[in-house]
Amino acid sequence: MSQLTAVHLVSLGCARNDVDSEELAARLEDGGFRLVDEPADADAVMVNTCGFIEAAKMDSISTLQEAADLNADGKDRAIVAVGCMAERYGAELAEALPEADAVLGFDDYGTIAERLTSILAGNKHTSHVPRDRRKLLPISPSARPAAAAKVSLPGHASRLDVEAAAPDLPATLAPASGPRATRRRLGSGPSSPVKIASGCDRRCTGCALPRFRGAYVSRPAEQIVEETRWLADHGVREAFLVSENTSSYGKDLGDIRALEKLLGSLSEIEKLDWIRVSYLQPAETRPELIAAMASVPKVVPYFDLSFQHASATVLRRMRRFGDPDSFLDLINRIRDLAPHAGLRTNVIAGFPGETEADVAVLRDFLIAAELDVVGVFGYSDEEDTAAEKLDGHIDADEIEARRSDLTDLVGELMDQRASERIGESVSVLIEEMTDEGLLGRSVHQGPEVDGTTLLVNDGESPWAAGVGDIVAATVTGSDGVDLIAEPR
Repeated sequence: MSQLTAVHLVSLGCARNDVDSEELAARLEDGGFRLVDEPADADAVMVNTCGFIEAAKMDSISTLQEAADLNADGKDRAIVAVGCMAERYGAELAEALPEADAVLGFDDYGTIAERLTSILAGNKHTSHVPRDRRKLLPISPSARPAAAAKVSLPGHASRLDVEAAAPDLPATLAPASGPRATRRRLGSGPSSPVKIASGCDRRCTGCALPRFRGAYVSRPAEQIVEETRWLADHGVREAFLVSENTSSYGKDLGDIRALEKLLGSLSEIEKLDWIRVSYLQPAETRPELIAAMASVPKVVPYFDLSFQHASATVLRRMRRFGDPDSFLDLINRIRDLAPHAGLRTNVIAGFPGETEADVAVLRDFLIAAELDVVGVFGYSDEEDTAAEKLDGHIDADEIEARRSDLTDLVGELMDQRASERIGESVSVLIEEMTDEGLLGRSVHQGPEVDGTTLLVNDGESPWAAGVGDIVAATVTGSDGVDLIAEPR
């Protein structure tokens, strides 16, 4: 393969997908491809799709079609779909989307360079027939580590054989010593996601993700630490720990305290400043974990709690646990240890069987919880889920009305919560320099979804800080969920 063969990689969906894209980028670059920033400059456009909800699937299809439209300039670019949507639908997606030259599944990731070489040579790729990936690993979590090596787990790849690592790897690739991650950064910002596990063992009735992402598998701690150390050596100040269910980390490693130990190990990385934990299941957020997140150096007090609803009746139909009292107790325990902690969640409106009384329970809970950020989604059926077959489906217009009403409510609540932070002392990670000032995030704000903090000065004094610096500041104002602050 010529070194000049160029690939443009598009990453859609969540931060977990971003990690998978960087694994693909590393494998492609190792295989002799050149990554380019502009699709017009590419010989192939690879789209890492999202297949979680209907809106994300439509965005993936639109992106693939837009990539194919580039070929109107006369250049015959290969259009390749990878990622969750490609894995979930396989041959069905290939048939429905003739604009794509190939639809590749997770099992193709290990040989992605060879696959793309073949596609560019004009060979036809036979797309996979989707299967339930939960069945690829033992039911018992403790039996999975030994079996996981034979299963493709996007975002988990690492090269443990030092001698097999090429000595002349580009600087953007992980080092050729130690447990070297198969990863190539696609951005240069001071924050980076780090995947600590994949898959999910929960059986929530409305979620199809376990079928195409598989059973829960934790990455070995030493791989996570070495990958994070490499990221810190290349300018990353914040490690954003991601998985489908971070609070389950270690369940297959036989250590219920594995996440707390991992946080302690990561905190010893010299050049790393912030460690942020994402996606905690309320039922699995143990007191010991809360204490560690509130006390381990460099772990920011940020709690991304997946409540989904507050009505016990609706939660049981979702096959989830909890109620307003238990959720509020959890929130209070967090704030007892970390009074200024950031708390966020997502909720679903219009789940089958939800009544007006259930909506009122959810509204009352959101008012009492005083969360920093709440994402509100309207329910929609997903193929191959138990919720599809539940009784009590709600009319689409009513679902939208409930979603809209809750969105208005949480908009007011989030604005109020942000305004309550005026006068608070914060640390801000600078991500961008703008005409208005330095734009970044305070410790309670997660990447991309939780608002920003704008640092301003008198407009005349030069800034002593820049992108990647952490600045101590005082909050002086708010604009929605966004904060305005002045350096101290």
